[in-house]
Amino acid sequence: MSTPLIELKNIEKHFGSVIALNGVSVSVNAGECHCLLGDNGAGKSTFIKTMSGVHKPTRGQIFIDGKETVFATARDAIDAGIATVYQDLAMIPLMSVTRNFWMGREPLRSVGPLKFIDFDKANRVTMEEMAKMGIHLREPGQAVGTLSGGERQTVAISRAVYFGAKVLILDEPTSALGVRQTSNVLATIDKVRKAGIGVVFISHNVRHAMAVGDRFTVLNRGQTLGTARRGEINPEELQDLMAGGKELAQLEGSLGGTV
Repeated sequence: MSTPLIELKNIEKHFGSVIALNGVSVSVNAGECHCLLGDNGAGKSTFIKTMSGVHKPTRGQIFIDGKETVFATARDAIDAGIATVYQDLAMIPLMSVTRNFWMGREPLRSVGPLKFIDFDKANRVTMEEMAKMGIHLREPGQAVGTLSGGERQTVAISRAVYFGAKVLILDEPTSALGVRQTSNVLATIDKVRKAGIGVVFISHNVRHAMAVGDRFTVLNRGQTLGTARRGEINPEELQDLMAGGKELAQLEGSLGGTV
C-alpha cells in the first residue's frame, strides 16, 4: 500500500485543562476522499486546525509522505501542500473572481525596472482553471458576490489546487448550500480526488459524505470511534455513531418510538 500523503498519529490537543483531542489518528492517501464526521463539539475544527498548522499538537506525530514533520506555523503546512478551504472562504464579494483567485499571488510582468500585475495571464488562467471544475464564467472580471454559494466554493477549491495543494481540507463545504449547489460542489470534490489530490471532507451530513467518500472516520468528544471504508458501513450506522446510538435508542424508547 502506498505511503499516505499525510498521517496524524495519536494526536492530543489540550487547552489548559480542556482536552479537545484525545488520541486521534487519521491518514489521507493520494486520490482519496477521507470524510471526517462528527456533530458540533466533536473536535472537528480543532483537528483540522492541527492538521493545517494553526494549532501545534500537545502530543502525537504528523507525517508528510512518511517523514515526521512539525508545523511551526500554518505557512509551513501550506508549503508542505496542505491547503484548507474554510466555511467563510476568505473572499471579498465586491472584488472580481480573478482578484480573489490570485489574492496575494498575482503574476507579474516587467516593464523596464517596474513590475505590474499581468492581468492577461491572471484572467486567462482563472477562466481555464474554473472551466476545468465545470464553472464557465461570463468574464473573469465578474464579482465573486454575483456567484452562487457553490460556485464560490469551487473558486476556493480551484485556487487551492492551482497553487499546489497535495491535501485539500474542506471545512463543511456543503453546510449552507441548496440541493443543486451541493451537487455541484460534490462533483468538484470528485474531480479533485480523481486528479490524485487527497481530500479531507469535514461534515456532519452523512449523505453528502457517502456520495464522495472513500473512508469515513467519526469523531465524538475528541476521540475517534473508528474508520470504515466505503461498503463497510451504511448511512444509518454512521449516523448512529455520530449521534450516539445508545442514547438515541433510549430516548426513542422513553418517547414511545416517536423519535
